[in-house]
Amino acid sequence: MQPLHILFLILAYFSLLILISLLTNRGGSNADFFKAGKQSPWYLVAFGMIGASLSGVTFISVPGWVEASKFSYFQVVLGYVVGYAVIGTVLLPLYYRLNLTSIYTYLNGRFGNASYKTGASFFLLSRIVGASFRLYLIAVVLQNLIFDDLQIPFWVTVTITILLIWLYTFKSGIKTIVWTDTLQTLFMLVAVGVAVYYVATDLGISGSNLFSFVADSDMSQIFFFDDWKSGDHFVKQFISGAFIAIVMTGLDQDMMQKNLTCRNLKDAQKNMFWFTIVLTIVNFVFLVLGLLLTVYAQQNGIDAHKDQLFPTLAAQENVFGTGVAVLFVLGLIAAAYSSADSALTALTTSFSIDILDIEKRYDERKQVRVRKQVHILVSLVLIAVIIIFKYVIADESVIAKLFVFAGYTYGPLLGLYAYGLFTKWKVKDKFVPIVAILTPILGYIISYLSSEYLNFEFGFFILILNGALTYLGLILIRTQKD
Repeated sequence: MQPLHILFLILAYFSLLILISLLTNRGGSNADFFKAGKQSPWYLVAFGMIGASLSGVTFISVPGWVEASKFSYFQVVLGYVVGYAVIGTVLLPLYYRLNLTSIYTYLNGRFGNASYKTGASFFLLSRIVGASFRLYLIAVVLQNLIFDDLQIPFWVTVTITILLIWLYTFKSGIKTIVWTDTLQTLFMLVAVGVAVYYVATDLGISGSNLFSFVADSDMSQIFFFDDWKSGDHFVKQFISGAFIAIVMTGLDQDMMQKNLTCRNLKDAQKNMFWFTIVLTIVNFVFLVLGLLLTVYAQQNGIDAHKDQLFPTLAAQENVFGTGVAVLFVLGLIAAAYSSADSALTALTTSFSIDILDIEKRYDERKQVRVRKQVHILVSLVLIAVIIIFKYVIADESVIAKLFVFAGYTYGPLLGLYAYGLFTKWKVKDKFVPIVAILTPILGYIISYLSSEYLNFEFGFFILILNGALTYLGLILIRTQKD
């Protein structure tokens, strides 16, 4: 595809999103922006959450991961199932019982204001970096496909990317996103399904033989039990997957904000149940696509690896044709923005409610004005962080970086909620920020020494280590009178 053709495709796509935002932007109140008036159909939330969970990172990185790591990532996905079950049976009932807008308000009632601000701050840090990772990956792909040829600099690409998200979310936030995410998830799933079909066809694999082809390939190995020191060991991956799901969905304002727009707890739980089933299947399809793309590249002497594998093959019309190229671009944009738009809304929600306390300090009109200002501020911060990544990010697959970073920033949240839910002990609230800050530092030191001297890699397991360290730290600052 020519750069101008891709540009027109993007403009048409966003025109559709903006049209949806106009149709859903009838109110523009904070109740609409934060919780969609608690009127969202659960099936729309479930379907839209798939796109938000996968994101452009999964769309690009998971297929590119297969060559080096085989299907080991599916061990993490199986762990997700356990994590989502915990969310549906433990966390969602808690959030609905307390009628929360920001899930971190729970920490205020359980421990105190310092703990509350600490939890919200760690979410803000985690989500800003996580969302920036995702958007950085997409901005780089768009830069290579379009904007380099048009001689448009990277910072302009990033600014346009964020501006488009802001444009269709600035008024009604999550109320609009529930609908736009549904559309974006549909585009993404159609894109990956068509890509699997075309690549398999080019390799001479019929539909009935696809499963046997995948099963016979050395790259389709899922379970790894041989080396317990390796980061790919099943126990590490599975348990880490469960905890990653709990913290990056259940303790994440972004993902839970969608669930809290459902009419009641029962609908939210149905949403989580069907979301879990579909997400598991979709992740497996992405791994199958990665295997097929890797085989195709090897057989045709195409030098494309990791995050460049899918974009390189899909963007070349002489490889799979214009149809796949068009759907790849649509799927990529859909995957990227279905995650980024909700992240921008969640960051705005958390900063407005948790840090600025707008619900306590201002009347309704002032709350809306401050929220809009925060929305712009968060957008500018994302632009700045993405541009910084351009100069400091390394060559390793982005999805691995994202999960490793999450292990350090979500670890303290995991420890705080575990301590709050499974004990009745109080803590010296003013010392909680110190525990939360020291935990990732100590976790990094332990991880480094373990790898250096014991040849033991924590991998994604670092999340559990940091959660446990936070839990122990809270025990140390436990008050005498509980």
